[in-house]
Amino acid sequence: MVPTQAAGPTQVGNVGLNVGIFAAFVLVTLYFVYRASRTNRSASDYYAAGRSFTGPQNGVAIAGDYLSAASFLGIAGAIALNGYDGFLYSIGFLVAWLVALLLVAELLRNTGKFTMGDVLAFRMRQRPVRAAAATSTLVVSFFYLLAQMAGAGGLIALLLQIPNTDRVGQSVVIAVVGILMIVYVLVGGMKGTTYVQIIKAGLLIVGAAVMTTWVLGIVGFNLSELLGRAVANSPERGEALLTPGLQYTNPVDFISLGLALVLGTAGLPHILMRFYTVPTAVEARRSVVWAIWLIGVFYLFTLVLGYGAAALVGPEAIAAAPGGQNSAAPLLAYQLGGEILLGIISAVAFATILAVVAGLTITASASFAHDVYANVVKHGEASPDAEVRVARMTALVVGAVAIVGGILVNGINIAFLVALAFAVAASANLPTILYSLFWKRFNTMGALFSIYGGLASCVLLIVFSPVVSGPRSVILPNGGFAFFPLENPGIVSIPLSFLLGIIGTYVGGSRDFDHAKYAEMEVRSLTGAGSEKATRR
Repeated sequence: MVPTQAAGPTQVGNVGLNVGIFAAFVLVTLYFVYRASRTNRSASDYYAAGRSFTGPQNGVAIAGDYLSAASFLGIAGAIALNGYDGFLYSIGFLVAWLVALLLVAELLRNTGKFTMGDVLAFRMRQRPVRAAAATSTLVVSFFYLLAQMAGAGGLIALLLQIPNTDRVGQSVVIAVVGILMIVYVLVGGMKGTTYVQIIKAGLLIVGAAVMTTWVLGIVGFNLSELLGRAVANSPERGEALLTPGLQYTNPVDFISLGLALVLGTAGLPHILMRFYTVPTAVEARRSVVWAIWLIGVFYLFTLVLGYGAAALVGPEAIAAAPGGQNSAAPLLAYQLGGEILLGIISAVAFATILAVVAGLTITASASFAHDVYANVVKHGEASPDAEVRVARMTALVVGAVAIVGGILVNGINIAFLVALAFAVAASANLPTILYSLFWKRFNTMGALFSIYGGLASCVLLIVFSPVVSGPRSVILPNGGFAFFPLENPGIVSIPLSFLLGIIGTYVGGSRDFDHAKYAEMEVRSLTGAGSEKATRR
């Protein structure tokens, strides 16, 4: 029988063994990244891997990109401490893919080249729309990077036995992760990043499957028994662990979070960019179908892992560990298989973080270099080599900003942080993408109103929400300027962005509307005629 409480949450595993497994993974992935870098000869190779990946390959990579630290560490911890409310993240993250599959994947692949800005600027004035798209991409990537860096800090602090009180030690850990992320992007580009994501997706799903089977085996493959043990081992929460309302007592906040999760995926720049790594729109759709299956199976595992952590480790031990509730999955691995399984699962979680932050970094740097430098500053006359050089320099800046931000938010649940990134993506990007693809009258002014209005409203509401200055916040707990009552602003900022897109379109009138370009975009998006072709096979 597995014991019900973790022994000494600050003394988990063997530091030397953990470091050894981490080092082995880093060396293996760096080898693949280096091999991939030898084929990077053009901007298409660096940004889109030469459009050479098949649908199944890209689907596995999308799963690797999407199943972030929030999916593994954050959701497991949220379910362990908040039960039913925590599982909402799994449901929302999965259902969101239906929007991406049905409305975005194929049309985006046919219309764009490297970035979201290519689609938005197809039939509108290039410079203002590309600048807006790049601004939105950088902000969304920043929020998403915060979550991953916070997850890295908590995970490695647990494994290296750095206590929560040692903020300097945890900050150094976050800095090391940021440096590794920059190396992956600078050396491997999109192809190297994709290989890391494929390896990571396989390891993560297999690792989660092993732990899920192990946990279910302990309770005789009886889910009711597992839930009963979780309730019994959570005296402060009790039966509330199985019912809604433990975390989200405000139903409006609950709905707002659900809206952000369901609509956010189709607006995430690093997910949208993955559709350009396949040769055709058909392969883009295939990749989404593969991703949905893999992601769906994994999120079923998180239900068992979360309640398993509550039953076998206990909420009190999880909350007291370095990294807080983000440590639920590693602590469960330690309870099940001791130091060896802890080291393996933690290396997988570390791989998860590295793969996602590398994808985010290359997306942010590509957007700045391709949309701002090449098309706004250089008016479309920049050479591909110069564009890639700017992208690499931007990656350094993005990495530095991510390190600083990760240090500031270290300790916040990362599933919650990712939900904020989804809210920003759904507010700033999704309305503009849908209007561009499906609304004939949509014009430049409408795009600017929608992007900047949705982005500004979402970020402002986050700043003035309990997330930043509320009593439970770790950023400014005594700030006292939480004027907006909801923790997630999606229910306000997402409809507002759709509305602003309509208002801006009518304000702009017909002067920004190009009938010929719209007809070309419609044919291209639906048939693929004239779309970007693969440069490598």
